[in-house]
Parts: sequence; C-alpha cells; structure tokens
Amino acid sequence: MPERNPETHVIDFRAAEQLLDARDPRGAVKLLDSVIAAHPENTAARLLRARAFFAAAQLRPAELEFELVLEREPDNAFAHFALARTFERAGRPEAATRHFRLAAALDPKPEYLRAAKFDEGA
Repeated sequence: MPERNPETHVIDFRAAEQLLDARDPRGAVKLLDSVIAAHPENTAARLLRARAFFAAAQLRPAELEFELVLEREPDNAFAHFALARTFERAGRPEAATRHFRLAAALDPKPEYLRAAKFDEGA
C-alpha cells in the first residue's frame, strides 16, 4: 500500500465524494476511514462519511457522525437537516422534527421549512 500523506488524504476525500455521487457509499466510507483515522478533527470528512453511511442505510453510524459534526458545528443547518432525515428514516419522528426545525431556524431554505412543518404546531 502506498505511503499515506496529506496529499493522498485529499485525493481519497475527493475520490470518496465521487463514489458517493456514483452511488457507491460503501466505497466512500472505506476511503474516508483512513482519512478520518489520520485527521479525526476533520469535520468535512466526517460529514461526508455521515452522508455515505446514510446512503448505505447504516443509520446508527450516520446518526453518530452527524451528531459529532453538530458537537463541533452546532450551527450547521445541513447537518441538522441530514440528522433529521436519519431519525425520520429510523422511525423516530419526534427527534426528526426537532432537528428539522433547528435546520429551518438556522437556514430558512424552502426544503428545510417544508420539512420543519411549523404550521402543524408543536
């Protein structure tokens, strides 16, 4: 195996983006594992891995990664929205609603506002 260095980690990260776009989330996770092992503080890599876990229907790992991203970036509207989708898919509507609303409050994108369902009460 070639020596791992910052440049190969960037290449792996970009390749993981391509794999996720090509609907190969498991391949993306595999590449991101080494990137995150070398750079555990890299929030972008963790967010991409969370998305890959979600796309692979690995909901618990996706949830844990999205939560870790939100610990570091509590104002990340996309991470709240994606975590809400994860909870929704896992059959946890109350947790989903909370994060949909946080996403919409942080960034009033139409998609986030629709999902938040503010007009339906608490």
